[in-house]
Formats: sequence, C-alpha cells, structure tokens
Amino acid sequence: MFDEFCRKLQSDESFITVEITPPHGASMRGILDRIAATSLDKRVAGFSVTDNPLARLKMSSILSAVRVQQEFGKPVIATMSMRDRNKLSLQSELLGANDFDLRIILALTGDPAKLSDQPEVKGVLERDSTLLLSIIYRLNNGMDYSNKTLDPPPKPIYPFAVSNSYAKDMKKLQKRMVKKLDYGARAIISQPVFDLQNAMELVELFEEAKSMSIRQTAKDAQLILGQFPIIRAATANFIADKVPGITVPKEIIDEMNLAAMDGEEKEREVGLGLSKRIFTQIHSFHPKMHLMTHNRFELCSELIESI
Repeated sequence: MFDEFCRKLQSDESFITVEITPPHGASMRGILDRIAATSLDKRVAGFSVTDNPLARLKMSSILSAVRVQQEFGKPVIATMSMRDRNKLSLQSELLGANDFDLRIILALTGDPAKLSDQPEVKGVLERDSTLLLSIIYRLNNGMDYSNKTLDPPPKPIYPFAVSNSYAKDMKKLQKRMVKKLDYGARAIISQPVFDLQNAMELVELFEEAKSMSIRQTAKDAQLILGQFPIIRAATANFIADKVPGITVPKEIIDEMNLAAMDGEEKEREVGLGLSKRIFTQIHSFHPKMHLMTHNRFELCSELIESI
C-alpha cells in the first residue's frame, strides 16, 4: 500500500489526496458512508485527516485515520498538531499508530489554543513542527528522542510538512521549505493555490529549496499543491481578507461577487466553473494535488471528474 503510494508520488502520474475533517462526535460511520457513495476511494491516491482544526474539538486524528485506512485500504496522512502534545505524547502516539500501520504523518504546529471552542484550553507547544520531524527522523533510525534503542523498531514513517502558498517575500517562504526539508520532510503540502502563476512560482521555489537542503532525502521530496474550491463569494472574500499565506486573484473575487448578485444557484454555478478551471489548469502543470473541501465529497468528485 505505501510502496504504491510513494511510487505514484514520485512519478508523473496524477496524484490526488482528499482531506477529511473528523466529526464533533463519536463515530466516523457517516463520513465513511458519504465517501463510499462518491467512490472517491477508488479515484484518489489516499486521504488525510485533520487534527482539531482551529483548536475546535473533533474526534482523534490518529484514531480517525486508522479507521479510514482500514475501511478503504488506502494510505492515510494523519495530521499531528504540536499544540496538543509534548515529546512524550508525540512519541507514544507515533509508536502506537505504527503498530496499526499508520505511517504517513503530517507535522503541523497547529492553530492557537485561544481559538478553541472549549473553555480555558491551554496549548502545550514545546516547539514548532520541526520537533515532530526530528522525532520521526530518530524513530526511523530505531531510536527515541533521548537516543535510547527501540525494541522492536518502528516500520518506516513518512513525514510530511506544510507551507504557505504565498508571501510578500517568497524567498522567506522558500527558507521555511528548506528548513523542513533539512528536518527530513518527504513531501510538503501547500496552502490552497488559486492561479497557475502562483503554482508555477511555488514549484520553482521548491525545486530550488531541494537543492539547498543538507538532507539526502530532500532530492526525492515532492511538493503537493493544495486546492480549496470556492463556490461562495463570501468564502473568496474571507480568504482574501483574513487568511494569511494565501492569495486569491482579484479577478476571481470580482467574478464571484457579481455572480452572488444573481442568487445562490448562479453563485455556485460560477464558483464551480472557476474551481474546475483552476483545478484542471494546475493539474495539467503539476498533477500532485491535495483537495480541501470541508468534507464536501461530492464536490471533490466533480472536480476529479473534470480532469
């Protein structure tokens, strides 16, 4: 399963993963049924599972990822947020997940605890996501973080990281890419990209970053471009105005605002058309993509059918 996943990631073939947000509840059954109804599991390379995004309570990312992987027999990228775990907890969860063959880990610093929907939550945050990457590096060498030998050692773990898709100074963004590659990241997933020019610049920066890294594994590392389909004008305006590290072209915002004036049906029609156009353009240029749709799996299916 993981060999095929890595082979597709390294190849020029279409490689698409879909993000899943676990429920605010105690069962994944409804989400699994909705994925199965769209046959997404047969069209994608794998899935990813988020870890309490915006510090809002959801089912465990690790256990949810195990559930998805067992259900569909597809590799799942399990997100681990530094916000909620110290070194002891990080290592313990990684070792337990490894026994369930959950071996692709997305290292994330995590949204601040102050955003949480739970009262008086305190973040742990011993360090940023590079701490988790360094822990995985040691585990892959059969050692824990204190350099004690693990018996038995874990099966190979594949560490992934994230990157903004835009910055006023793109060279600073590139430096952060290099840092994560130096800590052993095997792939970097970008924040959503909304135009081909941005995608081309990111790929160029990433290829340069690989050559700048001191780590041997960097030469085979891959960039996966995030995609977030916009079908509401309010969403386009919110991302453009409030979300750092992402840029939405003014042409898209104007087109969505005009469509919204003609009602929700027209707004969705225009938004879906724009999203399909962006998706197909970027896929033709760089077919390694990660779909983020807030569990709108039907929308994922429509986009994938457009390529």
